[in-house]
Amino acid sequence: MTPSAADPDAAALIAARPALRMHVRDGLLLEDAPLAAIAAQHGTPTWVYGAGTLRARARLLTQAFPGIAVHYALKANDHLAVLAVLRCESLGADIVSAGEMMRAVKAGFPAARTVFSGVGKTRQDLERALASRLGQINVESAEELQLVSDVGRAEGVRVPVALRVNPDVDAGTHDKISTGRKGDKFGIPLQDIPSLYEHAARLPGIDLRGLAVHIGSQVLALAPYRAAYGKLAALVRALRAQGLGVHTVDCGGGLAVPYRNETVPLPEAWAATITNAFAGLDLALSIEPGRWIAAPAGILLTRVIRTRRHGMVRPLHIVDAAMNDLARPAMYGAWHGVVPVSPIALQAAPEAADMAGPVCESGDFLAHDRLIPPLEDDSLVAILDVGAYGAVMSSSYNARPAAAQVMVDAGTAALIRPRQAVEDLWRTELVPNRGS
Repeated sequence: MTPSAADPDAAALIAARPALRMHVRDGLLLEDAPLAAIAAQHGTPTWVYGAGTLRARARLLTQAFPGIAVHYALKANDHLAVLAVLRCESLGADIVSAGEMMRAVKAGFPAARTVFSGVGKTRQDLERALASRLGQINVESAEELQLVSDVGRAEGVRVPVALRVNPDVDAGTHDKISTGRKGDKFGIPLQDIPSLYEHAARLPGIDLRGLAVHIGSQVLALAPYRAAYGKLAALVRALRAQGLGVHTVDCGGGLAVPYRNETVPLPEAWAATITNAFAGLDLALSIEPGRWIAAPAGILLTRVIRTRRHGMVRPLHIVDAAMNDLARPAMYGAWHGVVPVSPIALQAAPEAADMAGPVCESGDFLAHDRLIPPLEDDSLVAILDVGAYGAVMSSSYNARPAAAQVMVDAGTAALIRPRQAVEDLWRTELVPNRGS
């Protein structure tokens, strides 16, 4: 399939994103803030987030899920400025590490509305969680359950626990972000839950609340959700028939973002799938979205260093952002929209081109065989929908400092993380003194 048949063009990408607008003089705007002015002040590459978009997405979810608790998944974007916006929208927090727990506390998320997931919790992690009085621990294995019981007993408290179920449902997403299939490292096999749940109810130090499930990320259809929730609803009934109390179900996250302007389920449809599956069961329900809230709120500003044409299959734009900044295209083959910041460039007829970064890896491509308006050296480009799993996955590979981060709010841009100094890359490194 040719790029023209498969991909939306730059104008269509802009039109589908309410936060973006092309101004005839100032160029591409994010929430009315000119991106060219941000690049002129802070350089490139630079991450830019829209606070208004974060608020709007959070409100759309809370409106679509009345009576269902919404816990934002910090792994998507854990910058304190982002967390501050979402905490003010009365969201809870979903965390997967002690570091995220400390970030959630720093940002002011209520501990009682914070859920701790993840397969590798240590005794120290759990002791910190108990000290913070977190709302729930989602236990991922029989071995972890015993550790939680031991820690709770040692601390003289009963730990609020849900057992995470692996329902063996294929979410139909990328293999590396599927989490609910047999053999995935997450959760307890469905068939093991009844006996383990009964065992957990008798363990000291455990306050057994219910079940949790999460089948994957970037889920493009509702059928996998229906299959997983149907299995959990049947499991709730079976456990109750054994005389066991099941009071909560954490329904996970994973709702897809239309990176490519594709048709994806709406939050209201996901909400209806949940309420229909658990109708009549009198459960406290929750979700843990991350990508759906944060991805559309972020862009990555980058600048063309040079374009290679001689000897290339297509023009190759080398830009100053790379896989160490945005890992998703290299890691997952992820597709992100590419839009010129200049209003003049937008009017030119597009050509099939590639876009790569300067990192010394063959996989360092940000776009392959993409219809992009012709770009000159020093042209500014916006890479779209990178507010989730963007900066949080960055590295300093090839001794490349972390990019600057900026937040715009009501048309005003504020620096929220300065560009890292090159010297900071080795500031904490120690060289042993081995003599002369």
